[in-house]
Amino acid sequence: MHILITGNAAWNILNFRRAIVEAMIADGHSVTVLVPFDKFVTELELLGCKVLHLKMCVKGLSPLQDLKLISHMRQVFRTEKPDAIFSYTIKNNIFGALAVRPLGIPFIPNVTGLGTAFLSGGFLQLIAECLYNLAFRKLNIIFFQNEDDKKLFIKRKLITSHQAKLLPGSGIDLNHFTAKDYPIENNALTFLMISRLLGDKGIFEFIAAARKVRVNHPLVRFQLLGPVDSGNRKAIDLATVKSWETEGVIEYLGASDDVRPYIAAAHCVVLPSYREGAPRSLIEAAAMSRPLIATDVPGCRSVVDDEKTGFLCRVRDEEDLVNSIYDFLRLSPNDRACMGRLGRIKMARSFDQAIVVKAYQNALASELMLLD
Repeated sequence: MHILITGNAAWNILNFRRAIVEAMIADGHSVTVLVPFDKFVTELELLGCKVLHLKMCVKGLSPLQDLKLISHMRQVFRTEKPDAIFSYTIKNNIFGALAVRPLGIPFIPNVTGLGTAFLSGGFLQLIAECLYNLAFRKLNIIFFQNEDDKKLFIKRKLITSHQAKLLPGSGIDLNHFTAKDYPIENNALTFLMISRLLGDKGIFEFIAAARKVRVNHPLVRFQLLGPVDSGNRKAIDLATVKSWETEGVIEYLGASDDVRPYIAAAHCVVLPSYREGAPRSLIEAAAMSRPLIATDVPGCRSVVDDEKTGFLCRVRDEEDLVNSIYDFLRLSPNDRACMGRLGRIKMARSFDQAIVVKAYQNALASELMLLD
């Protein structure tokens, strides 16, 4: 069969959906990826995909641009004639579902996060909810990456419980993110935050906590790894980050295509995010046997077992984040390492990418049975 996969970047598909792509090809299907082009297109093609350019603006809502996107996607779907479509990221999910409706092609979206508009309240949230309801109402299967988002969509009557299926995030390749021995401490623990430089990720709380902790623990290191996302209205500019470095609060590590060496060198990975779909940085860190500190919000609480694989703190609360860091510092080295090992066990049990691949194979079979 012919499977079309769409998202908002080739990088996104390669890094988070690679297992799906490889499984579909291994099952004998041909795979077309419809994404805005970036430097990762060639790597997708080397996997055996055909890659098509998707003309889309990934920022904000614009009625004219979004109507053009629907038209463009419908034209591609009509020309390519896929047997099924897998979709990721907000715009692709909503406008792809609207584009495919007259064509009768099975469309399976994956809700990887709700986005700023959905969470902003007021008129913007109303628009987002109307769009989701309109786009998803006739779909058979909608994947969610955490239980909170799934329940919210059902509670808001955007979908029915029969449509919703739960996945353990995007899954994790346990052979790529292997368990690593806990690093030697020497009284200089390293807290690492991996994130795009966005306010909603809790970076300001991370910086404020670092300032306070370093007053009493000057040898403790706080590191920030992630790219500047200049296209996002919540973006933190590089000059601000550099000022924190100059102040001596954090070390900025820039961006990297391979986070494993940084995780391996860290004693704890931190994510004080305001809300997540399935936080990749926490999943990867736990897979590598690193303890975690994160906010008690949708997405994060699915990954962290409080006081077992890490600590959960209140959202937008720098003082509670400081308390969690102090709780971690009070543990013995053996207890910290044990937290990491328990995190690895949890990832192997519940977040293995094989679980996600099997769910997609079952969903594809289910959709095609309905067409027979």
